[in-house]
Amino acid sequence: MSDSLEQQARSLLSAGAVRARAGQMLQIGLAGGLNHFTIDLDRMDGVADAVLAVTRKAYPTLDVPFHARWRHFVLGDTDRWARLADAASWPDRAVRARAEFDLAIVSVLLDAGAGAAWRYRDAVTGQAIGRSEGLAIASLDMFASGLFSGDARAPFRVDADVLTKLPLAALTSAFQVNDANPLLGLEGRTDLLRRLGKQVAARPEIFGLHDTPRPGGLFDHIAAQAVGGAIPAPAILSAVLNQLGPIWPSRLELAGVPLGDCWRYPAIKADDATAGLVPLHKLSQWLSYSLIEPLQRAGFAVTDIDGLTGLAEYRNGGLFVDHDVLRLRDTADADRAHAVDSLLVVEWRGLTVALLDRVAERVRAKLGRTPETLPLASILEGGTWAAGRAIAFSRRPDGSPPLKVISDGTVF
Repeated sequence: MSDSLEQQARSLLSAGAVRARAGQMLQIGLAGGLNHFTIDLDRMDGVADAVLAVTRKAYPTLDVPFHARWRHFVLGDTDRWARLADAASWPDRAVRARAEFDLAIVSVLLDAGAGAAWRYRDAVTGQAIGRSEGLAIASLDMFASGLFSGDARAPFRVDADVLTKLPLAALTSAFQVNDANPLLGLEGRTDLLRRLGKQVAARPEIFGLHDTPRPGGLFDHIAAQAVGGAIPAPAILSAVLNQLGPIWPSRLELAGVPLGDCWRYPAIKADDATAGLVPLHKLSQWLSYSLIEPLQRAGFAVTDIDGLTGLAEYRNGGLFVDHDVLRLRDTADADRAHAVDSLLVVEWRGLTVALLDRVAERVRAKLGRTPETLPLASILEGGTWAAGRAIAFSRRPDGSPPLKVISDGTVF
């Protein structure tokens, strides 16, 4: 029986489970059965138009790249990572891919909400950059300086034993944090990287196939699963969730399997032990999207990109609240702060995933495109995330999301 229970638990570690449970949440909402939100699908056309407007502005030719961490390494007209990588000498494509996996994994894990006050002063341009873009450039600078490397002659790597012992002071300094420049969840971020180091060190058969254990060893684990040079995108997520899952602190477990970004919602039905559970896997999917391009550069074809889902975070979610697709039953909830495991936040995030699929359908219909020619990953980039940010700034001077979530730096 324990085997079967473990299989049930692992079934939640998939993009398919995220999409299915989010779809169920939407159906409950359309039937009027949610505790905190009502849904007005008549307003979805306006959302699609807003997404198209920001997409055309950012990508006039509608040749939209994937929503991935790599976009945040572009400052002005300069792709900072591409410039560093192209100047480096790589013995082969796999060596570069491991470095890019190292960078993407650490950078994404550091990419929880920074708070409205924090800024990173870029040494090259002198710009003070906030939020996700600031975190990205800061993490790239840390990586390029060798902060995570155990070998001073090889800065472009992340070594498990360095992460395991990472001092809080190192990240405090690297993020330029002080009393006047506070960063939310700094301790949580540091702890997450240490946990990553411990997990990687403990699994050399996964992370140390061709090198000392490092997060970038996940490249070799995924590459070994290729069939005819092709890797389905959901397999990337599966590897991320199964191999990195234990790093997430104090979350739900089932049959000893850590469930990651997965939350209780009693109205969700299933005929096994996964009933009442809603997996969302936001950071893990954001990471999976970010690992597609290194795999492609290494010569693999990544298929079924739409097998991954939209991301349940506050820009995508705010898009639907600010456009009145989602309306609070109790308007006072807009002024309260909500725990990440609260029913309200679980509803909001589940609905966000389901509604992103519906927006994607409408955007493609307006453009005469298919999922193959305009994947969800590109619609998120064009896209829903930017449109969510745009309407947030038009509604609130600081661009804050329409709902307040108490986050520990490891969810959003």
